[in-house]
Amino acid sequence: MEELDGEPTVTFVPGVNSKKKQMCFDWGPGELLVCETSFNNKGKSEMVPCCPFIYIIRKDVGVYSQILRKLFNESHGIFVGLQRIEEEFTGKSRKAQLVRVSKNYRSVIRACMEEMHQTTIAANDPASGRQFSSQVSILSVMELIWNLCEILFIEVAPAGPLLLLLLDWVRLHVCEVDTLSADVLGSENPSKHEGFWKLVTVLVLQGRLDEARQVLSKEADANPPSAGMCRVLGDLMRTMPILSPGNTQTLTELELRWQHWHEECGRHLQDGTFASSPPLESLCKVMLGDEAALLAHKDLLSNWYHFLVTRLLYSNPTVKPIDLHFYAQSSLDLFLGGESSPEPLDNILMAAFEFDIHQVIKECSIALSNWWFVAHLTDLLDHCRLLQSHNLYFGSNMREFLLLEYASGLFAHHSLWQLGVDYFDCCPELGRASLELHIERIPLNTEQKALKVLRVCEQRQMTEQVRSICKILAMKAVRNNRLGSALSWSIRARDAAFATLVSDRFLRDYCERGCFSDLDLIDNLGPAMMLSDRLTFLGKYREFHRLYGEKRFVEAASLLLSLMTSQIAPRSFWMTLLTDALPLLEQKQVIFSAEQTYELMRCLEDLTSGRPARAEPDAQRLEEDDVETTKVEMLRLALARNLARAIVREGSLGGS
Repeated sequence: MEELDGEPTVTFVPGVNSKKKQMCFDWGPGELLVCETSFNNKGKSEMVPCCPFIYIIRKDVGVYSQILRKLFNESHGIFVGLQRIEEEFTGKSRKAQLVRVSKNYRSVIRACMEEMHQTTIAANDPASGRQFSSQVSILSVMELIWNLCEILFIEVAPAGPLLLLLLDWVRLHVCEVDTLSADVLGSENPSKHEGFWKLVTVLVLQGRLDEARQVLSKEADANPPSAGMCRVLGDLMRTMPILSPGNTQTLTELELRWQHWHEECGRHLQDGTFASSPPLESLCKVMLGDEAALLAHKDLLSNWYHFLVTRLLYSNPTVKPIDLHFYAQSSLDLFLGGESSPEPLDNILMAAFEFDIHQVIKECSIALSNWWFVAHLTDLLDHCRLLQSHNLYFGSNMREFLLLEYASGLFAHHSLWQLGVDYFDCCPELGRASLELHIERIPLNTEQKALKVLRVCEQRQMTEQVRSICKILAMKAVRNNRLGSALSWSIRARDAAFATLVSDRFLRDYCERGCFSDLDLIDNLGPAMMLSDRLTFLGKYREFHRLYGEKRFVEAASLLLSLMTSQIAPRSFWMTLLTDALPLLEQKQVIFSAEQTYELMRCLEDLTSGRPARAEPDAQRLEEDDVETTKVEMLRLALARNLARAIVREGSLGGS
């Protein structure tokens, strides 16, 4: 987007005095970290800081509001559905669907605004009340702008229907009249109520002429001298030509009828029909579109765009869209009268009346507190094919840039990041790269959250991120001594080195405890066993124990010998394997053949001859050496006996 026209907003951090201390900061995905450095401007180190705090300044605090989170969640579903419209609808049905989507967005805004309003009323402390009230104002402004954009850019209403939609727009956002009406009409004598003429005037200013006639009839009933004047003005209200949605009247016919009606109103004013009743005369002037009469009711109009719509209603009801900006600018100038300068909202609405979509988006990006509004509105306008020509200098278009900003803000929240994934998915150029960067920063506080992140990565074939997450979870599991979980994650990550490390831990635990933990996992390794040699050995060694438990001694012996001779077994584990061979060597039936026994003998000699001599052994080492010496002697004796039995058995079998 373009550079900002003015200076950026200054954010004050409480307790920080930049004149005395230098500050350092660091950007995060959705926040700014500010802290005090340990040196001052004069170069003299001061060990005691004036402000011993670290401040986190969030750029999008809206994601932490419970009520606004409902806005984000509800609008997410609308957004995802909108992305399918491109494929499913064409022509008039497509436009109708886009209008429907726009109304859905507005209904979500209004629902959140109503809930926020109720929260404001129920707030216990003034500070919270002011905060919620501010949020209500922001939501109201968002709905006001969106409604106008819907009329001008999405519905693209032609002359005639355009004014009807603008009238509805004003009525929706200037709703104090309903409270006033209930108050006046609920009194014992409405025509004598102090707000009676104010109510009639406001109804006329909003074009609610049928209601104005009904209220005016109260004056006619209560005050016979003015009954005739009330009846004449009521007839003028009743006969005012308006192009209704179901009317087949052409625009030219409407203009002719309206001109005739306008002239009739002028004649009554010139003839002095209402001369004896200033309030009625003032109403007649309003219906003639007299600017002075309208500005006399400035306090009832409350804002310049209400003045604009009322002015158009009574002076040019068939205004064409192309002429709107002339009336809007003159209405703004007349209403403000040089007394004050336009507010940011005024600039946004004026840009909309000028049909400058990009200026609307720019002004909203500066004025509003979060990216939700501009991201969703821009996406909708892009589906209306109104933004295709506007690309940004760094390669992405405006829609994608704003969606990326909004999604980045969602990723700063502990649960809303899941919504952000779909927004990144809808950004064809930079979405995947941004998702990869942001998903790596998600803190994996729980295994449940990690599984959600992992599922997102696996669905999108993000191989590196899957490996990274699995490694992190495997490390956490090892630290918590959950070896089965650690092995499962290392296999899922296809990390051979970590699988080897975990397998070694399994083997060490086996040596210490004499049994395996997580047998189900080891028994069902399947093809994953081939990830590393150590994992293969772990699986095969567990298979040896299973064969031995099933008394399939010959198969168990063959597997045990192959583990040693194939060099898969770690050398440090050979003594354990040879010790496991002892029960098989002592069986009544000869299990190991002579050749297999020779192999076992060779392994034993390799193991004992390769051990380094220990200098000055202590008492514990001497005891360990005695145990090892006893094991070796027992193995040699058992191997010798088994060799003799095997030779005799094989000789007798050969002789027969």
